[in-house]
Parts: sequence; structure tokens; C-alpha cells
Amino acid sequence: MFKKDPLQIIAFQGYGTDSHFYARGRALEDESIDLEHQHTWHLIVNTWKRFETDEIKNVGINIKLPNNKILKGVTDSEGYYKVEANLESLKAITNKEGWLSFELSYNDVNVKRTIQNENRFPGEILIPSTNAQFGVASDIDDTILHTGVVSTLKWKVIYNSVFRHAKNRIPLEGAAEFYHKLHRGASGKNANPIFYVSHSPWNLYRYLELFLRQNNFPKGPILLRSMSNLLKRRSQDEKPQKQKEILNLLKTYPNLPFILIGDSGEHDPDIYMEIAEEFPDRILAIYLRSVKHKKKMLRVRGLVESFKTTEVLMVESSAQAIEHAKKHGFVI
Repeated sequence: MFKKDPLQIIAFQGYGTDSHFYARGRALEDESIDLEHQHTWHLIVNTWKRFETDEIKNVGINIKLPNNKILKGVTDSEGYYKVEANLESLKAITNKEGWLSFELSYNDVNVKRTIQNENRFPGEILIPSTNAQFGVASDIDDTILHTGVVSTLKWKVIYNSVFRHAKNRIPLEGAAEFYHKLHRGASGKNANPIFYVSHSPWNLYRYLELFLRQNNFPKGPILLRSMSNLLKRRSQDEKPQKQKEILNLLKTYPNLPFILIGDSGEHDPDIYMEIAEEFPDRILAIYLRSVKHKKKMLRVRGLVESFKTTEVLMVESSAQAIEHAKKHGFVI
């Protein structure tokens, strides 16, 4: 008889406010995905493990806050959990950057399997500083990470995700510096929150988290989507998941304006411009990285030229974006 894998709880870095706690994550069997080895066989096996997940469905979990308050939640049919609660003075238990750390555990007596770490798993959410001047919502693919989303049949995306280790993926030149400047803001000490929003599935969460950490990007919540949403056909009037996430950020932080960063290759221009039309006073600027695809670039240039609600800058480099941000007082 095969030995069963131990259990784990993966906490996705989330966000909240001083009075609202909101945490997401997933309960899974621990497949021991190796984040260090970079041989081709290890990469293929790890990719298989990321997508062939064994979810822990309909099970109870506890979240223990630093003030010893316990919140309870239940995983769904895919192992995901969402825990929300209206509380008071959450900022008092965050660090100087606004991160609130907590501890997760299984609380279901029916979970009899061996559990890693003595049933204790770390998690954290970001509660933006009161010094924050603005927030940043940024795409990942071809915005800060070379992926090839405009390649034929997206073969470069598939190749990069399967055969390239997160540590070997190349960030776009100067991107980390630009994001740190935005994070520090006009005073150098604003601690502006950075949110990484992508159409990638949650299965790639740890992969992307490692890439951002390895390449010294500012720490920030990574907001992805479930595989079931990825495969499901959207109704004509339904917003893309990335758009929903950004709209939720605007709703969560009604007094915080935002800068939106994406690329010109896919749907970012349409999504960002629609958001700016809905919230014209909340979007300070839109930065779109140019991609190597003549037809797509022509389409986006046409959109940008006719769009007057918010300034949209198509950039070839991070240096261009930094120069514009300095000119408009976003960074020093």
C-alpha cells in the first residue's frame, strides 16, 4: 500500500483593512514540490505536481491572529478557503510595512492523516500603511516577467512554465527598480502597496512568489484565479477575473488612488481603460509595456490615442516609466 502524502495549507498573501480581515488559500496534500532543483526532469515532475493536485475538500480550518483571536473557515470542493471577518484595530498587530502574520491549522477531527509542521502553517495579509500615497496593480506576464503571451499558440508560455525554473526566469530590465521606487513613493517612505494581478492559475502561486522574491521585487499580494475559472467560458457580460480583482481593490480602499501597469499584448489596455472610465478620479496613470507584435501594437496605439480620461503611457523600458513617474510626483 502506498504511503499517503502529509497535508498542508498554502496561504496566499492577501489584503485587508484596519477593520476587515480577508484571507485566501488552499488545503492540499503536500506533494513535496522541489523549488531548488533545476534539472529538466525535476521541472517536468514539479509542473505535473502543481496541476495534478489532491485537494482537502470541505474541511474546517482555524486562523489564529497575533492577539490570539481565532477565526474559522471551511474549504470548498477544490480545497480553497476564504475567511472574512469584521474586526477592530488590525493595524495595531501589523509590522511597519503593514503585514499581519497569522497561523493556520486544521480544526476538523476527521483529519487523521499525518500533518506537516505539527498542524501549524504560516500566513499573512497586507493592510496598507496610512502613509500610502497610492496603490499599484500590476500584471505579471510580459509586464515584469518574459513569458511570450503573444507567441503563436502561446507555445513560449507553455515552454517557460514547464521547462524553466523560477530562479532562471528573466525579469524585464529595470522592472524591480521601478516597482521599489513606486513602493517608496514621493517621500521615499510611503510604503505604497503593490498588488500583482495575473490570469495565471493559483497552481503557479509558489512559482511566481519565488520569482518575485528571487528578483527582489517589492513584497505584495499575488492575485490569481482557479483552474476551474481558467477553463470555464465567460458569459458575454461577465468581467475578466483580473478586472474583478482590481475593482475589488478600488472598493476595499476607497480613499486610495491607483496606478495600473500591464502590457500591450493581451487584454490589459481594454481592462484598464474600462476601469479608468468607471473611476476617472482614482486612476493616476496607466503604464503599458510594448510587446513585439506589430498588429497588437497598432490596435493598442489606436486605443491610446483616442483615450482622454487618464494618461496612458506606452513604454519601451522601465527608464521611460521612471522618468514619467518622477515628472508626475509619484516617485523621487
